[in-house]
Amino acid sequence: MLLAASLVIATAAAAQEKLVPFRVVGDGIPKPLTDQPGDAARGRRLVFDRQKGNCLVCHAVPGVNSPGDLGPDLAGVAERHSLAELRLRLVDPRRIDPDARMPAFYRLDGLTRVATGFEGKPLFQPQEIEDVLAFLETLK
Repeated sequence: MLLAASLVIATAAAAQEKLVPFRVVGDGIPKPLTDQPGDAARGRRLVFDRQKGNCLVCHAVPGVNSPGDLGPDLAGVAERHSLAELRLRLVDPRRIDPDARMPAFYRLDGLTRVATGFEGKPLFQPQEIEDVLAFLETLK
């Protein structure tokens, strides 16, 4: 049993090392995860994609009839939060609120009930995080 637990911890640590390193400062991640700026059009597609972001399930988005009412309305989200704060909320919302319902889009360790297709990899790649942020920045 101890060997199995050690193997799980080692596997999770190795998987986490595959992620682009980032630094949390206060309540945000101030530096982008890539050296390429985000693309708002690609970010919008990710937000609306039911297989990838699926944001409309939990969030209302301005100008769209979306059922989401579990999470905050995204209208004005870029006025309420800095990009650094939004980046951390996408990467790992539980660093802000341990009881957050929102999935961690760029974390590999400590996850439960991970779909087979996503085992060992984040829901979003670094550029996708930046693309979604570029779209969210338009929601002022």
